[in-house]
Amino acid sequence: MRRRQPEPRYLAVGRIQRPHGVRGELRMEILTDFPEQLSRLKTLYLGDQQQPYALASVRLHHDIALLKLVGIDERNAADATRGLIVSIALEDAVPLEDDEVYEYALEGLEVVTDEGEHLGEIVELFTAPGANEVLIVHGPRGELLIPVTEEIVVSVDLEGGRLVIHPMPGLLGDA
Repeated sequence: MRRRQPEPRYLAVGRIQRPHGVRGELRMEILTDFPEQLSRLKTLYLGDQQQPYALASVRLHHDIALLKLVGIDERNAADATRGLIVSIALEDAVPLEDDEVYEYALEGLEVVTDEGEHLGEIVELFTAPGANEVLIVHGPRGELLIPVTEEIVVSVDLEGGRLVIHPMPGLLGDA
């Protein structure tokens, strides 16, 4: 049975790596598919307590973002944010397409094959470097790694708490 996850109020978009310069600018690792949308936001939230900060400016540079937050004006204050998660309010997120879901919504879904075999529950989703997203499923066969591809994922039913896959030969460890 699916553990019903409450919808979060915030979505992570980055992680502070370190200060950038001496005037309080922050170097942020980008964790969102839509970093260009950061510039339209007025407020970002830092850490587990989602401390609000007004966004003064953001610059994208290769695979990082350089943030300037109101109230963080010198290097020591910036250094105190090192490692914190940067979040946005859910209502500020880019609207999803009809065939898209947030990662948090997949956790706890039951995974079954298109032939009806129960494989377990999704405990995590990650993106393999240079590859596609992968579901980590715990169940009767132990831990399974299921690639998220059109050929494998048949359907996602969030209301029913189920994800159906069509396993390719060898995916489930069968000979």
